[in-house]
Amino acid sequence: MSKEIERKFLVSELPDLNEAKKAVVRQGYLTAPEDSTELRLRQKNDSFFLTLKGSGGLVRVEREAEISEQQFGTFWPETEGRRVEKERFTGRLPGGLSFELDVFQGDLSPLRLVEVEFASETEAHEFVPPEWFGEDVTEDKRYKNKNMAINGIPS
Repeated sequence: MSKEIERKFLVSELPDLNEAKKAVVRQGYLTAPEDSTELRLRQKNDSFFLTLKGSGGLVRVEREAEISEQQFGTFWPETEGRRVEKERFTGRLPGGLSFELDVFQGDLSPLRLVEVEFASETEAHEFVPPEWFGEDVTEDKRYKNKNMAINGIPS
């Protein structure tokens, strides 16, 4: 089973992103809001993916497969009303961990979230975020991309 161990934070201030890689991302959800699992389409620059994510906060099942642009286009219309657009910056934290900082566009602007993935739950719990990280929203379902795609920015 493929598991994702990840913590998610609001961003209190943008760090220096000169060394980070930037990608333009659009994603849409094929599953209904009440479904416990997510089935997501994602375009990241010129690549296309179908992703299954289980329910959960810190730890959840994740499986992803690259698909063709044609396959993406076949299913994309079914995500109407359940979409997110963002710029994703991927970089390194002191100590070597990677971060993914999302700067949301459209209806979710000016929201900014940062995620860090870990090899173990222990590593995740011991992580001390840098000063530019804000509130930990890992367990707050309002900040799940699927929820925001449907309900907008959490209040």
